[in-house]
Amino acid sequence: MDDYLCLTILSDPGEGEAGFKARLSTFWTVMLREQPDEFEKVYAEAVAFESHADRLSRKYLIESGAAEILESELRTAGLDLLPIDPDDLYSKYEAAPPEWFWIEH
Repeated sequence: MDDYLCLTILSDPGEGEAGFKARLSTFWTVMLREQPDEFEKVYAEAVAFESHADRLSRKYLIESGAAEILESELRTAGLDLLPIDPDDLYSKYEAAPPEWFWIEH
């Protein structure tokens, strides 16, 4: 797969970086253990948090086949996300260090 979608996960309003980071870590650990095939479809993670109104956000590049499952699992875990635009495609070259961290599988 050469094209990826951007998944943007949002913190709770007013949530600090440490708490948001801990919730993300817990979510991804559960995904790695319980759904390793879906976890492997996550290509890269943005290194820095961004601001989105009164929330923090973290971006991920994912294979399109993982979008529906990740959206469902994130919502079940109590994490909010921006709608994924299936027409907004990224190449793996747009996720280059130092702004992105490639996820080892």
